[in-house]
Amino acid sequence: MDQQAIENAVTQLLKAIGEDPQRPGLKETPARVARMYAEVASSIGHRPEDFTNYKIFHVADSPRMVTVQQIPFYSLCEHHLLPFFGEISVAYVPRNGQVIGLSKIPRLVDYVTHRPGMQEQVTIDLVRELQDLLNPLGIAVVINARHLCMEMRGINKRGQFTYTSKFTGQFDHDQSLREEFLAQVRSHHSSL
Repeated sequence: MDQQAIENAVTQLLKAIGEDPQRPGLKETPARVARMYAEVASSIGHRPEDFTNYKIFHVADSPRMVTVQQIPFYSLCEHHLLPFFGEISVAYVPRNGQVIGLSKIPRLVDYVTHRPGMQEQVTIDLVRELQDLLNPLGIAVVINARHLCMEMRGINKRGQFTYTSKFTGQFDHDQSLREEFLAQVRSHHSSL
C-alpha cells in the first residue's frame, strides 16, 4: 500500500471540498487516513490461498454442528468507501471429525472483510473460504449489518439492517439443522 499516495490524495480531497488541509484540526488527517486504510484494507493484494493462520484438528466423535456467533466485523462499501458493520454467525458440520480452531473463524472473518466489498459477496466469500479449508458436510453463514452509505447519505435511514445468508450441504437439505442454527442466531442477536 502506497501510504504517501494516500496522504497526497486525502490532501487533494480536502482541498477539493473547500477545506484547508493546513488548519490545525486537519494537518495530520492525511497521515491518519493512510494508516486507517492500511488497517481496514489489509487483505487487498492477498489471494484466498494466502490465509494460512489456521490449524485443523481431529475429534473422535464429531459434533452435529460447530457454531461461532456474533463475530463483530467492519468493512468498506466498495461503492462509496463508507463503512458497513455488524455481526456474522458461522456454523459448519464437520466431515470425518475435522474441525478448525475456534479462534480462526473470527480471523477468517477479518481476512474476508478487510477490503472494499459488498455484504452479499462477503457472505459468499466466507462460505467459499471455509469450504476450501475444511470441506465440511455443510456451512451456514448469516450476516446482519448496518451500512453508512444508507444511513449518512442517499435514503438517510438510520438503524436499518441488511440480512444475508448462505447455506450449503446439510444446512441446505436438513431443515431441522438449519432451523437449529437460525434459532441460536436469533436467541443471541444483539442490536448494534
